[in-house]
Amino acid sequence: MGKTENIIFDLGGVLLDIDYNRIRTAFEQLGVVNFDEMYSQANADQLFQKLETGKISDDDFYKELNRCTNLNLSPEEIRNAWNAMLLSFREKSLQHLDDIRSKYQIFLLSNTNYIHLASFKKTFLDKEREKTFEGYFNRVFYSCAIGLRKPEKVCYEWVLKELKIQPQKTLFIDDSLQNIEGAKAAGLQTILLTPELRIEDMGL
Repeated sequence: MGKTENIIFDLGGVLLDIDYNRIRTAFEQLGVVNFDEMYSQANADQLFQKLETGKISDDDFYKELNRCTNLNLSPEEIRNAWNAMLLSFREKSLQHLDDIRSKYQIFLLSNTNYIHLASFKKTFLDKEREKTFEGYFNRVFYSCAIGLRKPEKVCYEWVLKELKIQPQKTLFIDDSLQNIEGAKAAGLQTILLTPELRIEDMGL
C-alpha cells in the first residue's frame, strides 16, 4: 500500500449503523411483498437509483412507489418505512475522525437520498454537538447531490477529479463489496469494513 494522504469514508455501516432487515420488514408490513428485489445492500432498482442520484423528487418517488406496488400508501408511511434502516451514529468512530485529521485529508462519499439525509441529520442533532456532521470532513459527497452513485467507476473518478487527489494515495473504506470493487477499478486503495470492525480499531 502506497503512502496514504487521503481517506474517503462511506457513511452507512461505517459511521452510521444501519439495518437492511428493518427496512424490508417495514415495507412488508405495509404490503410491499418484493422489496428485496427493489432495494438491498447489494442492489437498487431503477426507481431507487433515480432517488439516490437526485433524478426524481421525493413526491414523485412516493407516487412511483405506489404505482410500482399497486398500493396507496401515504408519503408519511413510505417515509417512515424508508427511514427504518437508519439507526444511531458510531460515536467513537466520529471521534476517531477528529483524531486522524492531522494525518489525512478525510472525505465522505455516500449513496444516499434527500429523505435519508434529512433523517440522519436529525438523528445526529439529537445529541448536543460542537459542529455539524459535515464539519468532520474536508468535503462530503452525497450521491443525490452529485448525480453519481457507487459502485460506478465514474463516480469515484469524478470525486478524485473534483478533489484533485491521486487514487494511489487515497484509501476508500466501505462496508459493501460491490463498492470496494468499483473503487479498485478506479485505482483506489481499499478496505472492506466487515461488521465486527470499527474504523477506530484499524490503526489509521
